[in-house]
Amino acid sequence: MQPILQILQDKLNKRIEEGLYRELKDYSEFCDFSSNDYLGFSRDQNKLTHSGSTGSRLISGNSEDIERLESEIANFHQAESGLIFNSGYVANLGLFSTIPNRGDTVLYDELIHASIRDGIRLSNADSFSFKHNDVEHLEGKLSKFKGNVFVVVESVYSMDGDSPDLLKVSEACRNFGANLIVDEAHAVGVVGEKGDGLVAKLHLQREVFATVVTFGKALGSHGAIILGSEVLRNYLINYCRSFIYTTAPSPETIFTIRKQYDKLTKLYATNSDEHNLALELKNFFVSEVGTSRELIMGDNGCVVSVIIPGIENVKKVSKNLISNGLHVKSILSPTVPKGTERLRICFHSFNSVEEVKKLIDCLN
Repeated sequence: MQPILQILQDKLNKRIEEGLYRELKDYSEFCDFSSNDYLGFSRDQNKLTHSGSTGSRLISGNSEDIERLESEIANFHQAESGLIFNSGYVANLGLFSTIPNRGDTVLYDELIHASIRDGIRLSNADSFSFKHNDVEHLEGKLSKFKGNVFVVVESVYSMDGDSPDLLKVSEACRNFGANLIVDEAHAVGVVGEKGDGLVAKLHLQREVFATVVTFGKALGSHGAIILGSEVLRNYLINYCRSFIYTTAPSPETIFTIRKQYDKLTKLYATNSDEHNLALELKNFFVSEVGTSRELIMGDNGCVVSVIIPGIENVKKVSKNLISNGLHVKSILSPTVPKGTERLRICFHSFNSVEEVKKLIDCLN
């Protein structure tokens, strides 16, 4: 067992000894005197199904259906276990405020998502950034710290659309005994042999301590899941405040997530290139615009940023695009560094070549 998992298991064992261990149970067949469903609105008129959440999963909101979905998603991504959260933000907030503790160290890519930064702030752990996608700089940081060290990266960065060399990052973590955490929000659905993300594509499941998968991007649903070991899942159930003290996802939400994973599986199971359409449109755009504009993007993912320095400059271009019926958002500092203000363009399988040509014409 990894050292960090042994630490988590020891804390869980202590809670078991104290009689304070939390476990998820399904109380749907019991007479309800615990839920927050005060008016019974979670039950439909025919009394056949429950459509509401009723409470937190540790009180009345857990079900066999949620736990089965967690197992199915974990299997899809070839992970040992998983725990569903109500959003990617809540998942990152909970993970990073729960696992690293005072005396631990978190090293994060300088372009990491705000939800991760907020979780780190709540953890009381020491934290330091390293240069974007710079493995050598990361290794220099890793050499300075001992004890529990966590390294966090995104598999596809939300603003730049690029990816780290995850094999080298994983190797650096292994060499220095650090624990790797990967946010797969913008990779799931578009990266991997079946859309299962960069970690699975590179067969790094056993090298990664935790993977965060969100359902609100390519899957078109809502919520997130933290994938990892069974020990990690049990520890989050017992200690993660953003899981313990929040209302469970509704049965309708669970049904929708399962349906979207089924659609994803069928999409990749066919011989069509439908899942590649967004990437093809992105590549067409880059080939047509790349010589006339400064672009930032990567090989993975569907995001291209067009750099237009200056808040007023990029807002003016965005306003012009919108007036032509093209919804392209401008991203301003301080969300991105001053001088790198940009148009963030997301390509989709439902966009047409004609629409992309119109976008190119308007930019020119």
